[in-house]
Amino acid sequence: MVYLSIFFVSFLAASIVPFSSEVGLASLLSLGIHNNTLLLIFASFGNILGSCLNWLLGIFSRKFEKKKWFPFDKKKIVKASSWFEKYGKWSLLFSWVPIVGDPITFVAGTMRTNFIIFLLLVSIGKILRYLFVFTIFI
Repeated sequence: MVYLSIFFVSFLAASIVPFSSEVGLASLLSLGIHNNTLLLIFASFGNILGSCLNWLLGIFSRKFEKKKWFPFDKKKIVKASSWFEKYGKWSLLFSWVPIVGDPITFVAGTMRTNFIIFLLLVSIGKILRYLFVFTIFI
């Protein structure tokens, strides 16, 4: 049950919900009564899936780009897309950073970043962050 809990906390922390999954993971690791490797796996997987949800929401937000109330015109979207493809995709390595990380994953969806590249870069950043927490508390 504790593994599913850290999964869901980590999933929610990757969304707009202001949770800190690192604190939850660190707390569970410091208890020393659970399988630390499983805690790391469940936290990482939950957080990565939360970012994938943000990416999907970004993809679906583009369906509204022809609406008058949509804040960006086609010209701005094309310009931003080309910039993001050239430079911005590397920012996905920092998707773990509090406050700015979650919007980066949403923007990656709106810019239609290739999902495999998105998944790879986000996974690297998030797993490295949890490994850092893991090494401190084991």
